[in-house]
Amino acid sequence: MVSSSYKRMAARLRRKKRIRKKVFGTSERPRLCVYRSLKHIYAQVIDDEKGITLVASSTLSPELKDQINTLSGKIEPAEKVGELIGKKALEAGIQKVVFDRNGYMYHGRVKALADGARKAGLQF
Repeated sequence: MVSSSYKRMAARLRRKKRIRKKVFGTSERPRLCVYRSLKHIYAQVIDDEKGITLVASSTLSPELKDQINTLSGKIEPAEKVGELIGKKALEAGIQKVVFDRNGYMYHGRVKALADGARKAGLQF
């Protein structure tokens, strides 16, 4: 008997493969990739042509640790991570990105991160 968490993970990985066939980060428009764990959320801007991470941010980032401790829930910290990744990307000269939700549904923490990045000035 296969557990329900395994089925959920397998379904997400199938969605991820389907999305990654279409979404590819270039030098002029890199990929904003989101990973969501039970406690934290991570975001990184990736240039797939060179295979390097240009900018990264998460709820574990030292810049956000003090702010996140005062916030409640998971959605507000995700929005702060989005704002930080947007600010860092703009400092690195990146204005347009392609959003890779990594197989997660576009609501809740993933949507909050995307909205925070848009609020900071990233276009996607």
